[in-house]
Amino acid sequence: MTPEGIKRVAVFCIIKSGDQYLLLKRAKVPNQGKFVPVGGKIDPYESPIQAVIRETMEETGIAISDPKFCGVLTETSPVNYNWVSFIYSVEIPWIPAPDCDEGELYWVHADELKDLYTPPTDWHIYQYVNEGRPFVFSAIFDENLIMTSMMDELSGQEMV
Repeated sequence: MTPEGIKRVAVFCIIKSGDQYLLLKRAKVPNQGKFVPVGGKIDPYESPIQAVIRETMEETGIAISDPKFCGVLTETSPVNYNWVSFIYSVEIPWIPAPDCDEGELYWVHADELKDLYTPPTDWHIYQYVNEGRPFVFSAIFDENLIMTSMMDELSGQEMV
């Protein structure tokens, strides 16, 4: 088991088709039952871009070749929830939502994102990605995994 406090490194891919987002309703922890972009841990021999291409293929069956780097999210807590995540986006033609071993994939309209059951960091990520703004978000969580603050380290802006 990973010791508490050790940051794990992951990637996420925001898959869009026009104003629709392909999101995963996670069946497993962390974020069980929440809608999240597809992604996962970076393997020791991979770069972030290699990992996002692999994870997108593994979770959706969609081959992407040119994901756009959008930003970084760090999540810090006093319990075993500490991550550094590289966020990418890609635009694809609409296809029916594929099957996924990690949960169920759904197309979600941009207007529905704010009201969707997502991790508290994600709405800010979607806003920045849609505006084409790079970001380095630092989110702090308490021992109950309630987000207590979030800052964009590039601008110094407090998000929460």
